[in-house]
Amino acid sequence: MTCCCPCITFGRNAEIIERGATTCCSSGCLFYLLSMVGCGCLYSCGYRTKLRSQYSLPEEPCNDCCVHYFCLSCALCQEHRELKNRGFDPAAGWAGNAHKMNAPGVATGMSRN
Repeated sequence: MTCCCPCITFGRNAEIIERGATTCCSSGCLFYLLSMVGCGCLYSCGYRTKLRSQYSLPEEPCNDCCVHYFCLSCALCQEHRELKNRGFDPAAGWAGNAHKMNAPGVATGMSRN
């Protein structure tokens, strides 16, 4: 799907990376419009940087913008796979994944009765 319509993969990734602050549709449409004028990689590389900073991932093999400029489809697939490996399902959107970001409950201790 990423080869034919990278805007969908990007939109799904962006919604998870932004934790629901943006939607798949709005991110994907903006990415599509910027791609029509050759600037899509400049928009998408920022999300790669956010993903790396959220999970303390190294910037390899080169700058995020270079990766998105020269290998956009591969970069989007790699980001999608990283989110899936961390337990998210980008296709479900943020609403389907929000519970995965909640902190676990605190067990109550023993009480004297």
